[in-house]
Amino acid sequence: MAFWSGLKELFTFQAPVEQAGEQETPPGQLGQKEKKDQPKEKTRAEKETELLPLSPSPEMPSREPKSRFRLPVRAAAWPKFHAPKTKTEIAQKKIAASLEVNITRLKEIFHLPQNRDIVFRDFSIGTNPPVTAALIFVDGLTDRNLQNSHVLEPLMFLSRLRLDPGPTLLETIMTRLLPGNQAETTDDLNTVVDAILDGSTAILIDFCPKAIFVETKGWEHRTVSRPTAELVIRGPQEGFTETLRVNTALIRRSFHSPDLVTEFIKIGRLSRLNCAVMYVNGLTDPKLAAEVKNRLNHLATDYVGESGVLEQFIEDNTFGFVPQILTTERPDRVVAGLTEGQVALLLEGNPFALLVPATFFALFHTAEDAYIRWPYGTILRFIRLFGFFMATFLPGIYIAVIGYHHEMIPTDLLMSIAAARENVPFPSVVELLVMEFVFELIREAGIRIPGLIGPTLSIVGALILGQAAVAANIISPILIIVVAVTAIGSFAVPNYILNFSVRLLQFIYIFLGAIFGIWGLVVGIYIQLVLLSGIKSFGVPFLAPLATIKQATADVFIRGPVWKQEERPGFLKPQRKQRQPKVSRKWINQPKKGNSNASGK
Repeated sequence: MAFWSGLKELFTFQAPVEQAGEQETPPGQLGQKEKKDQPKEKTRAEKETELLPLSPSPEMPSREPKSRFRLPVRAAAWPKFHAPKTKTEIAQKKIAASLEVNITRLKEIFHLPQNRDIVFRDFSIGTNPPVTAALIFVDGLTDRNLQNSHVLEPLMFLSRLRLDPGPTLLETIMTRLLPGNQAETTDDLNTVVDAILDGSTAILIDFCPKAIFVETKGWEHRTVSRPTAELVIRGPQEGFTETLRVNTALIRRSFHSPDLVTEFIKIGRLSRLNCAVMYVNGLTDPKLAAEVKNRLNHLATDYVGESGVLEQFIEDNTFGFVPQILTTERPDRVVAGLTEGQVALLLEGNPFALLVPATFFALFHTAEDAYIRWPYGTILRFIRLFGFFMATFLPGIYIAVIGYHHEMIPTDLLMSIAAARENVPFPSVVELLVMEFVFELIREAGIRIPGLIGPTLSIVGALILGQAAVAANIISPILIIVVAVTAIGSFAVPNYILNFSVRLLQFIYIFLGAIFGIWGLVVGIYIQLVLLSGIKSFGVPFLAPLATIKQATADVFIRGPVWKQEERPGFLKPQRKQRQPKVSRKWINQPKKGNSNASGK
């Protein structure tokens, strides 16, 4: 029994207990088991692991038994030693009453004196006795005339102001002395830093635990001009700029309703940029607006500098071939989307807006569809869809028919194609891939070359290379026609991002047609439809209204008459489904009045 008791004690785990003032057991009391019970000398990694805190809180918790599933030293220590310190981590304190303390904190946050574009301007407010204050702003983001006339001049020439320093002075400055149209107070240092980086001027006053920031933005920016990618003949001729407030004002100018809500959300941990979320209160689905704001608030990245980057962060299917968010540079199109129940996103420093959710058929709509008569708009939409299918499937169909299904070609045309390809040394698939690659190269070069040379290079390069390739018997004339029709069809796709999807799908269907023939194309189309059916854009099926049981409106597949569009799209789940009554042209039902002049009365 003694043997089994000793064996049990030997293999029983006891957590080490450390107490203050604990002394080691004298070696003489260990007896014969001294060498067995003494712990082995710890390695360097084990010592470093013990030094690491078991909790991320700043206070050292009580020591507990170490878990065997603990992370390695480097993995556990990385967030502490290598994570960049953001503004939020540095400045979590409230504004102090001492001006010197506040200036010291702000200089530490803005890394002075290394940082040379942050200006600290000391001055005295003309009270009796004078009160020391300071102005903090970013040089180049503010208007000097506004600072001198709306901030410094009123505060420095208050010679008759006899108030005690403190809250009373702050209230007097806000209500009587600052003529600026936007001025706010705060006691949070983070808010002050954000206001300074946005172009405002911060005012810190001694013996006052609050700060004032005044709207003094005045940087150089591009004026409102015509859109570059969405040109229309009939309709507004203005597009977004890189200034966020200008873009929101363009939307407000066209949407006169107090229900239009604009919320600003800071995104980015290292560079915090404003993102405007716009929707119509009482019309837009509240769950949709909440989902958009939730994704923006939980976006953990250092920098989001462009709407295309933001689109990739918040979209549902990141591996899809098609865009799931509608991009536009036209304020009128954003207004049209807001009236349907969509949510608009505008990012600071970017001239493009994002509309969510987006559907497949919405990618073929243009702003000009609403400004022309409905038969013309319907025909143009079918032309764009036809161009999309031609650009996507025509090269693959050509390869499949030429390689496997000669019986589908009329005899005369087949003989003409065979005669044209008699001296061509390459197979049809190699011939087509070379021409498609050369055309993509010409198109990319035309975009990257600045000025008016780019379009000229594209046209001249395509003509010269095509004619020279046919004369040299490198390619056949029929292939030139196929590539040209494919390119024209891709140019008819109105969405720029969808055009990239078309160009990528071309090569997939070329390989399917070259290997499996028509059956390969059929299987590829089936797989593509299955994938598109599974895509959702903020909870809305991408193929809506085909993939939903919601009734389609007169402005999805075709452009119906404006007086027949009584309801909004059901798949957007708007709170107000009815856009207009069934009889919107009420003047038709008015009784006709007689013409008194014609009757001579």
